[in-house]
Amino acid sequence: MKKIKIGSAGLGRLGYEHACNLASSVPGAELTALCDVDKKRLKEVGEELNVPYTYTDFKEMCNNPELDAIAIVTPSALHTEQIAIALNAGKHVFCEKPLDTNVEHCKEVEKVVEAHKDKIFMLGFMRRYDKSYRKAKEKIENGDIGKVILVRSYTQDPITTIEGTLKFAPHSGGQFLDMCVHDIDLCRWFTGSEPKNMWGIGGCFEFKQYRQWNDGDNVSCLIQFEDETMAFLFAGRAAAHGCNVETEIIGTRGTLRIGSVGTDSLLEVLSEHGVCRECYPDFLARWHEAYIAEMVEFIKCVQENHQPNVTVYDGTAVSKIANRCKESFEKGEMLPYNG
Repeated sequence: MKKIKIGSAGLGRLGYEHACNLASSVPGAELTALCDVDKKRLKEVGEELNVPYTYTDFKEMCNNPELDAIAIVTPSALHTEQIAIALNAGKHVFCEKPLDTNVEHCKEVEKVVEAHKDKIFMLGFMRRYDKSYRKAKEKIENGDIGKVILVRSYTQDPITTIEGTLKFAPHSGGQFLDMCVHDIDLCRWFTGSEPKNMWGIGGCFEFKQYRQWNDGDNVSCLIQFEDETMAFLFAGRAAAHGCNVETEIIGTRGTLRIGSVGTDSLLEVLSEHGVCRECYPDFLARWHEAYIAEMVEFIKCVQENHQPNVTVYDGTAVSKIANRCKESFEKGEMLPYNG
C-alpha cells in the first residue's frame, strides 16, 4: 500500500514525540517535512530524523506537492488557521488537541472540514487509543458494569515540569481546556451523553501566578449529564510523585479502574523508605504507545479513505464544555451547560 508522506508542524515536547514516531514507528507513514519557527531546533531535528524538507513557514510546507498529509502540533490558538491552510492545500490533517481555545473558532473549523469531505481530518484524543481505555470502552458497551453512574478522572502533571507549564499557561486556554480536555472527551465517549449542569472549583495552592490568568494550579469540576450520569474531574499541576492519570467508571453492576497507581512497570522497590513504585516521569512516557496508535489510525484512514471515529465535532464539544467549566470556576457557581 502507498506510503503517506506527511509534514509535521511544531517541535515542542509533543511535536518532537510525534515527529520521532512518524519517522520510525508508524507503518505506512513517511516523515517528509518538518516546520517550526525555531531555526536551530528545526535544523537539529531535521538532521537527526533525516527529513528531506524543513520549513519555518507553515503555508509553504503545505504547498509542497509531495506531501499527502499534515500533522499540526503547534500552540492551540494557531489550530483554526493552520487546519484551514492545510485542508485548502489539499492535504489530509491530523491536529493535536484542543481543536481551538475559542469555541467560535471551533465552529469555523467545522465549516472548513465540512467543505473538504474528501479529506481525512482527525483530532488527537489519544486516550481513546490507549489499550486500557479501549478495553474499558468495550466492557461498557458489552454491559459488563451495567449502566454507568459515575466517571471519576484525575490528571496530574509532575511538579518537575512546572517551568515549561508556566510559560505555556497564558495561551493554554486554562486548566479545564488544557488539562481536562481528555477527561471530558472520555466522559462523552464512555456515556454517549452530553452535559446538563456543571460546577467548576479550584485555586492557586502552590503557584500563585495562575491568578493573573483567572486560573488555578489545581482545579476540579462536577458534571451532571443529560442521562443523569455524574462525573468528577480533577486536574493538578504540582504532583510530587510524577505524572499520574487515574480513571474510574462506576456502574450499577460493577466498576472499572484504570491507572489507580501511575506506574510505568510492576516493579516495587523495597528499601529503608518502605515499599515504593516508580511513576511515569511525564505525560510523554505515559502515553507513548497511545500516540503511536492514534497516528497509525490516522495513516490507515488516509490509505483506506475512511473517516476516523474522532471527529471535528468532538473537538468543538469538548472545547465548549471546558470553557463552560472555566466560566463556572470564575463565577463560583453551578451553571447549566446550554450546549
